[in-house]
Amino acid sequence: MSEHGHHHHDHPHETALKSELTPGRKRILDVLEGAGHPLGAYEMIDLLAARTGKRPAPISIYRALDFLVEAGLVHRLASRNAFLACGHSHKASEAVAFLICDTCGGVAETSSAPVRDSLDAVATTAGFSPRSRVIEVTGTCAACKAA
Repeated sequence: MSEHGHHHHDHPHETALKSELTPGRKRILDVLEGAGHPLGAYEMIDLLAARTGKRPAPISIYRALDFLVEAGLVHRLASRNAFLACGHSHKASEAVAFLICDTCGGVAETSSAPVRDSLDAVATTAGFSPRSRVIEVTGTCAACKAA
């Protein structure tokens, strides 16, 4: 996502985690990193089948995606039921906002301490302990607005 001003710096634990991935999980992460945009599970199956000549079972894809999401290497966009490689260095506790363009389908990933603090305040008031904080904002990106 460097075109949006974000630079991905591997955290030491992230680099170690990537090197410990099973070949199947690594292939899925590679496909997502190579795509540069969110992919649905069935798009991933098609890409993996084209790459390896074998069609993985959907359950194996979903299991690998669950693992990669839990590990913080992949994000799930609930509104699109799609997945994308984490393109931004942030802590697991950070609030992550995805800015999703309705026109071109592009997704920019950003994080914000003030947003995290606001969400934590809301959660604390409700006696709730958040595990993750993901916000999806849909609209029009700068490039599409200018076009």
